[in-house]
Amino acid sequence: MADKNLFLVVGAYGDPATADEDYKTLKSGESAGDYEIVGAVVMNRDADGKVQVSEHDTGKVKRGAGMGAGAGVVVGLFAPPLLAATAIGAGVGAVIGHFRKRHEEKELGVDVEEYLPAGSSAVVAIVDDKWADKVEAALVKADKRISKAIDSGDYDEMQKAIEKSEAEVGNAAAT
Repeated sequence: MADKNLFLVVGAYGDPATADEDYKTLKSGESAGDYEIVGAVVMNRDADGKVQVSEHDTGKVKRGAGMGAGAGVVVGLFAPPLLAATAIGAGVGAVIGHFRKRHEEKELGVDVEEYLPAGSSAVVAIVDDKWADKVEAALVKADKRISKAIDSGDYDEMQKAIEKSEAEVGNAAAT
C-alpha cells in the first residue's frame, strides 16, 4: 500500500439499518466498477458505548482479537482508542500508543465521539484518493460525511501489527 494515497471516508448514521443500507450501496458501486475500496466496515455503538464491527462481506460480526486484519486496520485508522478497546496481543499493543498519540493530535483518524457517539452507527472505508469523492457521495443516507487523508505507511504499519497480534492470539489459543 505504500505507493497509494489513501483516504479514510466515514459516514455517520442514527441507526444501524440505514448504515447497512448505505454499506450495501457502497459495495454495489464497487461491484459495478465505479470505484475500488481497500477496506470497509459498519460500526455500531450501543447506548453503553460498546462497539460492534461488522464486515458484511463475510456476514460475521467481529469482536476482540477475532477481528479480521482488514477490519482492524479500518477501525484502527478511524479511531485508535476503539482498536485498543477491542484488540488483544502484543503486536497491536506495540503500535497502538503511536497511533493514539497521532489521533489525539488530530493528525490521524476522526473524532469517534462526533462520528460514532453512543447509540449510533458509521460506515468507515479506506480508499485510494482518486475514489474518495465517489465513495463519500455513495453514502447518500449519512447524517454526516467526511474524507480525510491518511498516511499509507501508517496503513501498512497498522496492518502488520494487527496480523502479528492475530497470529499471537491464535498461537496462544492453540496451546
